[in-house]
Amino acid sequence: MSLEFQGKSIMLDKVDRAVRGDCPKAITDCLRDALCEMINDERIALPACVFEDHPHHYCRRLIHQNHQHGYSILAMTWGPGQGTPIHDHAGMWCVEAVWQGQIEVVQYELMESTEDRYRLEQRTVMRTGVGSAGSLIPPHEYHTIANPDQQQLAVTIHIYAGEMDHCSVFAPEGGDWYRRQNRRLSLDAA
Repeated sequence: MSLEFQGKSIMLDKVDRAVRGDCPKAITDCLRDALCEMINDERIALPACVFEDHPHHYCRRLIHQNHQHGYSILAMTWGPGQGTPIHDHAGMWCVEAVWQGQIEVVQYELMESTEDRYRLEQRTVMRTGVGSAGSLIPPHEYHTIANPDQQQLAVTIHIYAGEMDHCSVFAPEGGDWYRRQNRRLSLDAA
């Protein structure tokens, strides 16, 4: 069930306009711009629950799922020091923006794979704060995301090309080699 909040219709109108294109790069560019505008739009106030963390894991909360245009919007709440393992986005583009706090994104490049073994090399480390947005377009989708702050929580908004209910995570095996594992993703209650 999606969350209701002040300014949701403004957010959805901006996202609907951005996703009407056919080219993933053009769509993600428009969405990045739209998210940066939304963060500074005083008419939009995310629901209080997205500013509440969980002590044992980051939280994924559904803001909206649009079946007509095929996208979903999630708010993610990152408690101090919480983060993800290396993962992909199941072949979907995604735009992520920092609404509160700061995050650190580490990007990896796929060098080779054999069955469920992947050689991934770390490429860039980006630490970003409120108002920054980035995108992932397959095949450049391997990354980690974390809240580097040990005292404050962070909130990010993620817009996916579809329903992000699964992904692959990559467990280290030594060197640049990782074993791919399928993971079902769940949503946290409001």
